[in-house]
Amino acid sequence: MAFSRLIHHTIGQETTAYYVGYSWRQLHELVPADRTVLLIDEHVAQLHQQLCVPWPTVIIPSGEASKSWDRMHNLIDELCRLQVDRSWFLVGVGGGVVTDLVGFLAAIYMRGLSFGFVPTTLLAQVDASIGGKNGIDFGKYKNLIGTIRQPAFVVIDSALLQTLPQQEWQNGFAEIIKYACIADRDLFDFLETHREQALQGEAETLFHVVLTSLQHKLHIVATDPYEKGVRRFLNFGHTLGHAIEKVIEIPHGQAISVGMRVACQLSQKLSGLTPTESERIQRLLQAYGLPTTLPDIDWNEVWDCLHHDKKREKDILHFILLETIGRARMEPIPIQQLEQLLPVYW
Repeated sequence: MAFSRLIHHTIGQETTAYYVGYSWRQLHELVPADRTVLLIDEHVAQLHQQLCVPWPTVIIPSGEASKSWDRMHNLIDELCRLQVDRSWFLVGVGGGVVTDLVGFLAAIYMRGLSFGFVPTTLLAQVDASIGGKNGIDFGKYKNLIGTIRQPAFVVIDSALLQTLPQQEWQNGFAEIIKYACIADRDLFDFLETHREQALQGEAETLFHVVLTSLQHKLHIVATDPYEKGVRRFLNFGHTLGHAIEKVIEIPHGQAISVGMRVACQLSQKLSGLTPTESERIQRLLQAYGLPTTLPDIDWNEVWDCLHHDKKREKDILHFILLETIGRARMEPIPIQQLEQLLPVYW
């Protein structure tokens, strides 16, 4: 393991071990073979069949549609069939859909099981598997039902990324660019100067951006585990991005990229971001293959999603803006004002 780091991170009474740069084979040392269920994305199971041995395995269909009550009901049926009790471990192997589902399942089954993750997408390695958020969608409303509960461990194995399609790399880099925008100008500079190495998955470059992103999220989550203040900074680009993702059903990274570009435009008006820095962010997104514009959208559906956003407080949304690259702030904006501003910057 030329590039590896073990990080123990405690929030409240829950401690998570993050094995960054370790092999998924580490799993054999972390969980009991006779009392562990692997819940694995169907595509990952096909590509990495060796992951499914020797544990009982439950296959989860790929895609956001699996984040539903129907799928949760099916998973609980599977655990009952396997006679899983409170002494068992659940391990989610896959992308953000799997980590959201398995974390929620572990929180509600028998009022709580121990669980861990082996994230297999760049997005899951730098974001979805970190911080304890989990849950399911409710109709068109994303992540409306869920809990916050920390996993026992996360094994981050870059070798599992080698089979990812380009779209999944883009999803991950959208989140990495987000961290750079809100908290780390040096990371932003690094992403500009190491674009080719990053997109090629060069080992040292990838380890650096994954580890740095992980450390930023852990620091923010430790400061604000239940999203009452600074953790909301992680929603940069996501308030509008989640609505876009639901309304026109495009990949997460593409939606968040457009959300960040619009947030930069708002930041020029409301928080002092310079046009030069706004354009620099837009160029970086485009350099990583991410869109910054999309065709027109049904704004009535967008407003409906914003009115059901978890971050809404009465008629106010806590919108994340940038003062400069590497420094964010939270701006309470009335939804009525957003309804006037957002179409202008679309």
